[in-house]
Amino acid sequence: MDASTLVESFADFAKQKNIDRPTMIRILEDVFRNMIRKKYEHDDNFDIIVNSDKGDLEIWRFREIVEDDSEDIWDHDKISLSEARKIEPDFEVGEEVAEEIHLEDFGRRAVSTARQTLMQKVKDLEKDILFEKYKEIVGEIISGEVYQVLSREVLLIDGEGNEISLPRSEQIPKDRYRKGETIRAIVHKVEMINGNPKIILSRTSPVFLERLFEQEVPEVYDGLITIKKVIREPGERAKVAVESYDDRIDPVGACVGMKGSRIHAIVRELQNENIDVINYTENLDLYITRALSPAKITSIKVDKENGRVSVYLKPDQVSLAIGKGGLNIKLASRLVDMEIDVFREDAELQDEDVDLQEFSDEIEGWVIEELKRIGLDTAKSVLALDVEELVRRTDLEEETVEIVLKALKKEFE
Repeated sequence: MDASTLVESFADFAKQKNIDRPTMIRILEDVFRNMIRKKYEHDDNFDIIVNSDKGDLEIWRFREIVEDDSEDIWDHDKISLSEARKIEPDFEVGEEVAEEIHLEDFGRRAVSTARQTLMQKVKDLEKDILFEKYKEIVGEIISGEVYQVLSREVLLIDGEGNEISLPRSEQIPKDRYRKGETIRAIVHKVEMINGNPKIILSRTSPVFLERLFEQEVPEVYDGLITIKKVIREPGERAKVAVESYDDRIDPVGACVGMKGSRIHAIVRELQNENIDVINYTENLDLYITRALSPAKITSIKVDKENGRVSVYLKPDQVSLAIGKGGLNIKLASRLVDMEIDVFREDAELQDEDVDLQEFSDEIEGWVIEELKRIGLDTAKSVLALDVEELVRRTDLEEETVEIVLKALKKEFE
């Protein structure tokens, strides 16, 4: 393979990979200098001239002429007078010899290795460019086309044909994908694994919901409305605290839109995730009241030192505050960064509910007291929460919680 063929084939390959001309020439020079060092040990007295457009390559070696018996004759940048005169018969001591080195002088194996090295360097550079490109847009929404659905992840192709991944853990539970379908997600993180960039997307991140608000609500995009905090249970429910610094703008109304037009577009994207938009305030009592919406709170007692809030409600509001599976109170607690305990305002029980104390024969007293400590004083208020939430909010073991739930469920069978 001659020099022009090598340079032209490399230039074509580099252009296909969108490598710019200065970078292309730098790679060519690096590879040829490496060839020179392997053959001549030093490359500081060599010049490499590359014209990738025409496929031209020139390598020139420069050496100073010294006497045949000079002590410097063995230096890499020196040449004896007798050797110099074989090139040009009229050379004299002290002059400089410029000798062109041809690619074939390095041998077929070296040229073949150089070609492989050139291609590999472009591929490595392409990976670095891809890594940096996506690293700069972490947290932004992109679209990709599904080309393979696997058990642990969905693989997509972006607009430039790059492979990106949406892991199962970053998918909304209700998501179902088909090959060829276009989906939206945020760039969650970018990793380099064994020299290959791994681009990981997410549809469960709170940031994804933030970006959707920016796309659907111009006031959020323009900065007139600020999203203070987003808490999600992907595919189920979310709470978004918003604030406007302009008194003329109603942040909640702007985010919801006329007849819910803006929020509905977001809800559809998130597989009908129920989104509560809350007006943020520095008034903690009011913020907690809004966070527990739609429940109506009678009174609040805040214990900032222990990070707990006791909320008192009428009996018919307790289930609303807790929500299905304890979801409402769980999200509200995370939104205000405090543990919320719900208590009934009075001791009167609804006909269809049963006081926990009635189960003292089946459930140990200390367990009942632990449940009452977090505001759960009736059977249905306990059954409204799942095992995971009860374990998290109390000091009870999972096994104990399951025994309690089994005993309470029997009452209503």
